[in-house]
Amino acid sequence: DTTNVLFICGGAFDGLDKIIQRRMGEKVIGFNSEQKNEKVDEKEILKHIQPEDLLKFGLIPEFIGRLPVIVTLEELSEDALIRIIREPKNALLKQYKKLFEMDNIQIDFEDDALRAIAKKAIERKTGARGLRGIMEELLGNLMFEAPSDGTVAHIVITADMVAGVGDAMIMRDPMKQPTRLQMRLPGAPAPN
Repeated sequence: DTTNVLFICGGAFDGLDKIIQRRMGEKVIGFNSEQKNEKVDEKEILKHIQPEDLLKFGLIPEFIGRLPVIVTLEELSEDALIRIIREPKNALLKQYKKLFEMDNIQIDFEDDALRAIAKKAIERKTGARGLRGIMEELLGNLMFEAPSDGTVAHIVITADMVAGVGDAMIMRDPMKQPTRLQMRLPGAPAPN
């Protein structure tokens, strides 16, 4: 018995917009034939979803009947993505600062760099889920090279770095000595 069960269904539903466009683009025949369909903005098309669109998309009628309310979500704006990077308790920015802090390195992001990261997520159409991938791509090398260098004290991520046309600003501590890693293959003789 599913009388008191609330079904919540979410996803990207790729192609659903085309089904709605086809339905809305159909010619009106009969008594209302003089009505003209208004042109709907592509970003607004999902707001016109009807249960029949879900049926054509491939959902079964028994399932569609259990979804009495259908709503759509808007894409996140640049400002919303920047807030997601900065503000939550476990925000990406805080996580990366803590990671670098473990190696006694301070890392900061220029406001323009955060905006460029948000723009990249929008361009890739990955939204908030894509932010971590962009940050990993951006900071991957720094996370391994800066701690092993030993002299890096402060890193500032710039918009140029995010765009791929510049580097991060790296400030070194003159009191620290560079670290040299000595790696040997198993079975190799020890250095003299």
